[in-house]
Amino acid sequence: MKYKHIFFDLDHTLWDFETNAYLVLEQLYHAHNLEGRGVPSFKEFHKVYMVHNDKLWDRFRKGFITRNDLRSKRFRLTLLDFKIGDEKLCEALGTQFLEELPTQTALFPHAKEVLEYLAAKNYPIHMITNGFEETQLRKMKSSGIDHFFTHVITSESAGSLKPYREIFDYAITKADATADSSIMIGDALDIDIIGAFNAGIDQVYFNPLVPATGELKPTYVINSLHELTTIL
Repeated sequence: MKYKHIFFDLDHTLWDFETNAYLVLEQLYHAHNLEGRGVPSFKEFHKVYMVHNDKLWDRFRKGFITRNDLRSKRFRLTLLDFKIGDEKLCEALGTQFLEELPTQTALFPHAKEVLEYLAAKNYPIHMITNGFEETQLRKMKSSGIDHFFTHVITSESAGSLKPYREIFDYAITKADATADSSIMIGDALDIDIIGAFNAGIDQVYFNPLVPATGELKPTYVINSLHELTTIL
């Protein structure tokens, strides 16, 4: 058995971030009567929010902005696109979003089943995530998967972000593993896959929507988490 330690990404790999965020944003849209404030529909609100959120996360990962910048600016910029300049409303949306998001429970199909399968085979299972520590731990607990993981390595605890090699080296050391006996499962080519590759760790690229193109060839490519049972 080549692999002795399994490392997972959380958001968009096990925990269905898009579905969970969508549900919380929809609640906030109605709770704060944003339609009455000039946001024509939840669909428009969600679309604009996602554009700003994606751009800000990209800037955060590259070290251009802080965690607090990310948290405060995504709602401020979204509302400004609808000509709403209300700082109190922005703060309320930002705070409530972070409170409600980790309580959501949607996982990708076969996530729990695969974790149970790996646990039954006595694999030590770990997490490497760019998310904020408290938030990620709450997500895992709410969705009932926290007990599967031996070590949870967040960018906060590691002092580094994927795709930088430092977070992968830190995770390997923390888990008392070796790079060549480990495997990383994640959904983002430019974050999980290239990061693991550069750290000498084999990779499983999980993304049902975006094919692996370009020079980097992941060790494995899967469209369903269930396919992990044929690899491990």
